[in-house]
Amino acid sequence: MTPGERARFDYDEAFSRNIGWVTRPEQTALRGKRVAIAGLGGVGGIHLVTLARLGVGAFHLADFDRFDLANFNRQSGAMMSTLGEPKVEVLAAMARDIDPEIDVVTFPNGVDTQNVDAFLAGVDVYVDGLDFFAFEARRATFAACARLGVPAVTAAPLGMGAAVLNFLPGGMTFEQYFQLEGHSEDEQAIRFLLGLAPATLHRGYLVDPSAVDLRARKGPSTAMACQICAGIAATEALKIMLKRGRVRSAPAGMQFDAYRGQVRHTWRPGGNANPLQRAAIAIATRQLLGRMRNS
Repeated sequence: MTPGERARFDYDEAFSRNIGWVTRPEQTALRGKRVAIAGLGGVGGIHLVTLARLGVGAFHLADFDRFDLANFNRQSGAMMSTLGEPKVEVLAAMARDIDPEIDVVTFPNGVDTQNVDAFLAGVDVYVDGLDFFAFEARRATFAACARLGVPAVTAAPLGMGAAVLNFLPGGMTFEQYFQLEGHSEDEQAIRFLLGLAPATLHRGYLVDPSAVDLRARKGPSTAMACQICAGIAATEALKIMLKRGRVRSAPAGMQFDAYRGQVRHTWRPGGNANPLQRAAIAIATRQLLGRMRNS
C-alpha cells in the first residue's frame, strides 16, 4: 500500500469488521448517531475510542482538565507527548484520526448547568465519563437527561471490573435512585459507590485500604477496569441506539469483576432508599468517616 493509498479513508471498509455483529443497515444507522460524553479521563477517553471504532458518526465531548503523570496508569491519551495538553483536544484528535469524517463538538470548559442543554442537544445517548467525585456536574447532567428524554449510561471502574446502571426516559431517574440531595460530599461519595455496586464484588481484594482517601478525593484505579467499563458501556449504548436487545435500567444494575470471575445482576427497588441499601450506607458511613476522623 502506497502513502497515497494510506491517506484515503473509506467508512464502509474501515468498519467492515463490525458487520456480522451488526447488520449493514445498523452500521449505517450508527454513522448517523450522536453520543455525548462528559469527562475524558479514565473511562471517558476509552468510551470515545470504543464508540468511534464502532463507527458512531458524531460526538459532543466535555472536559476542562489536562493530562498529567498520575493519569498514565489508565487514561487513553495520557502519554509523554500529551503531558499538559487539554484532554478534550487530545481525545478529539484521536477520534478524528480513527474517522476523519467524524463530527466532534467540544466543550472545553466542561459541562455545567449553564451549557448542559447545548451539550445534550440532538444526542441519542449520554455516556458518563465524569470523575467519580464530580457530583455537582454529574447530578446536573443526569437531571438534564431526564428532563430532555436522553437515555444515559454510567459505568464505574471498580477494582478490576465494572458496574453499570442505565437511566432511560420515563424510568427511574439518577436522583431518585442515588438520593444525593442534602448530603455532604463525603456522604454522596459513599451513596454513589454503594448505589453503583450493591454487590461490592471488588471489595474483597483491595490490598491497601489506605489508598482510598475521601479527603483527598482520590482512590486506586486500573486500566483493566476502564477497558471493561468501555466494553460494557458501549454495548449498552449500541443496544439503546439500535433499539436492539434488552436494556436493563435502574433500579436494576450489573457488576462484572474479572479478578473474581463473577457477575452479579442487582435489583434495588427504591434505589438507596431500599432497606438493604440504607443498612449498607449506614455501615460504610460509620467506617469510612470514622477512619477519616482518626487519621
